[in-house]
Amino acid sequence: MSKLLIKGGTVVNADRQFRADVLCVDGVIAAVGDIPASDIAGAEVVDAGGLYVMPGGIDPHTHMNFPFMGTTTVDDFYSGTAAALAGGTTTIIDFVIPNPQQPLMEAYHTWRGWAEKAASDYSFHVAITWWDDSVRRDMGTLVQEEGVNSFKHFMAYKNAIMCDDETLMNSFRRSLELGAMPTVHAENGEMVYLLQQELLKQGITGPEGHPLSRPPEVEGEAANRAITIASIMGVPIYVVHVSCIESAEAIARARARGQRVYGEVLAGHLVLDDSVYRDADAARAAAYVMSPPFRPKAHQDALWRGLQSGQLHTTATDHCTFCASQKAAGLDNFTKIPNGCGGVEERMAVIWDAGVNSGRLTPSEFVAITSANTARLFNIYPRKGSVSVGADADLALWDPAGSKTLSAKTHHSRNDFNAFEGRTVKGIPAFTVSQGVVVYANGDLRAREGAGRYIKRPAFGPDFSAAAQWERQRAPQAVTR
Repeated sequence: MSKLLIKGGTVVNADRQFRADVLCVDGVIAAVGDIPASDIAGAEVVDAGGLYVMPGGIDPHTHMNFPFMGTTTVDDFYSGTAAALAGGTTTIIDFVIPNPQQPLMEAYHTWRGWAEKAASDYSFHVAITWWDDSVRRDMGTLVQEEGVNSFKHFMAYKNAIMCDDETLMNSFRRSLELGAMPTVHAENGEMVYLLQQELLKQGITGPEGHPLSRPPEVEGEAANRAITIASIMGVPIYVVHVSCIESAEAIARARARGQRVYGEVLAGHLVLDDSVYRDADAARAAAYVMSPPFRPKAHQDALWRGLQSGQLHTTATDHCTFCASQKAAGLDNFTKIPNGCGGVEERMAVIWDAGVNSGRLTPSEFVAITSANTARLFNIYPRKGSVSVGADADLALWDPAGSKTLSAKTHHSRNDFNAFEGRTVKGIPAFTVSQGVVVYANGDLRAREGAGRYIKRPAFGPDFSAAAQWERQRAPQAVTR
């Protein structure tokens, strides 16, 4: 029996905070509160005086070991999850992305093999990149046997992995049958492709062309379209990496109508703006190329308001790391720059610094958007996202007075670039606990390759029970004449 006692801290959950000791036994939280001395005999003790004891972060959007645009991300499942642990994140949800016509189960088993070296717990969304009866069948297998309860749909990347509307409708309907959450990357791929070609003809070939080819309207249109399809199909929907006013407003309008729509925001979109693409150093500008791109500052304010008002729900990173030599493939043609930035290590500190320290968020609201809401939406709460008896002993012991300067020289990702380079943040993890084991302690990373577990997520979470009941009540009825 392994025991870990976290003593003297302030527990922060999404609903409240209170002073309590936390006892972890064999990877599970066994007690929260005043714990009898007999129960803590032989326990390793961590002094959490002056620290917040929070659920370990859950990043619902990462791409480790991802083959994309002719290359593969520099972070694999070990280096990426080790970096996550150093930042207080103890679980990631990555993506299985089949090639067009590739069987879903084949792709899924490939990703599961890559993920065996993960240092933290992990789970998967599976992308739907094409459609036939085998895809429909494999979706059922993934939900019912493999614990996958969400499916990703790319509305961008024409001539590659983009879904057309027919595929969206087929997949959304199947998701509703299975009790799985459809998620969408909302950008109109046809518009993006057209704008890319026009910009290249005008001689705009550098990284500055990337945001010009993907203006906010492109995202807003796709978000509205996906939300409308979901409404007709009667299925909840989760919009990933919401980056602009147009998309945030589409979600807010739908929610005001009573539709179950959820929005995810990336840490980068909350603090970085589109000036990065006008950097005189083309290589540095290319390093920031990701989709959707970083937006003008006004959009940041809208995203913060969405999180504050509860119209946006989770925060992620879209951690997808390509080094300078990989990004250089597109320096004379921005459409060939591999899309992606990092951030899995920095997310929680950046959001705490910009959110809690500014007064935009309370500590409990911070917990909601960095772990608890994701756990609820993807049906692993309270096993994850809660400091409570019976939950996994995945914890971030947070030092609100600690500070550090973020840099590629000191981060744990294998990438040679840090999107937050030079930013000093106040509020950092002092300790990270995964499965009841201290894996990060005041700068000492103790990640172990292969220690992470695959987390199955049950279908038919609470949203689906409510959605199914609503659909039954409004089902069309034939007229008896």
